[in-house]
Amino acid sequence: MSITIAGYPAEGPYTSTDDLEDRSGVYTILTRKDATEKWTVLDVGESKGLKSRVETHDRAGCWSRHSRGILGCAPHYTPNKQQAGRKEIEQAIRAKYNPACGER
Repeated sequence: MSITIAGYPAEGPYTSTDDLEDRSGVYTILTRKDATEKWTVLDVGESKGLKSRVETHDRAGCWSRHSRGILGCAPHYTPNKQQAGRKEIEQAIRAKYNPACGER
């Protein structure tokens, strides 16, 4: 399963963190009401340990408050990028979708 977010290929969206890997990347938190509805971007961020970051995220409460019923995470793994490169991707996604959670 895959999805494209702001021109970047991502895996998922996965509704369980069991499907995430703890390696560097950009994560997009998505929501939708049911399988017939398109995903909406709630948040985006970057981490060198993506799975751990999503599982312990300080903005998880915001995700729950804005959830339409189903939450998913779409990881874009970046094994060849340092933090600056991940931040660039994060900012491009944030600028395109203006998510409800996170920095603006």
